[in-house]
Amino acid sequence: MAAVRALMAPRLAAASALAPLPGNTRMPSPRAALHGSAPRPGPKVALVLSGCGVYDGTELHEASAILVHLSRGGAEVQIFAPDVPQMHVIDHTKGQPAESETRNVLTESARIARGKITDLARLSAANHDAAIFPGGFGAAKNLLCCIAPVLAARVLRGVEVTVGHEQEEGGKWPYAGTAEAIKALGAKHCVKGVTEAHVDQKNKVVTTPAFMCETALHHIHDGIGAMVKKVLELTRK
Repeated sequence: MAAVRALMAPRLAAASALAPLPGNTRMPSPRAALHGSAPRPGPKVALVLSGCGVYDGTELHEASAILVHLSRGGAEVQIFAPDVPQMHVIDHTKGQPAESETRNVLTESARIARGKITDLARLSAANHDAAIFPGGFGAAKNLLCCIAPVLAARVLRGVEVTVGHEQEEGGKWPYAGTAEAIKALGAKHCVKGVTEAHVDQKNKVVTTPAFMCETALHHIHDGIGAMVKKVLELTRK
């Protein structure tokens, strides 16, 4: 189960209890390692990971697709994860907990970041134009108590998000029930296809279904691309 959520900087304070953004002023971060391929300054985006592996951390395909699309869009990306123990470790060959193992979320997330990662406690809203949260069960178990779009529903009353369709449709949308959980939190669920992204203009929140849909990987990649494109458009307004 996974879905991707992006949150624009003016709402970072509400979502993560971070500092406000007067004038959207950015402060330099001397220790931060930035992932970026564009020669010109681009939007500064925080990518928040929750481990490495769909069942107990971040969904790797989603994280990778986000990084590819951000690079193509000229963004400067700083990757974060909390320096805390994982809730548990899942043997991904069996889908069962590995009872004797313990792992650290920051250490595991560094695998995706190729070592260039910063403790989430050091994330400052003043330094970034947007934050993106890939899906994966780690978002529920290690990071924010819910899959990515539900996070927005929990902290922003009336926010609009999507996790795809609201009916399972023969197993194509196996996690369709999540839409009802979003509504129960007082948010609005917007039905979207897997290649689409929904933009809440008021709250500046962008979401896409990603692996909430059982479909070919390239469709999920395209949906994440649509989300990243909308995020970068909002940063430039």
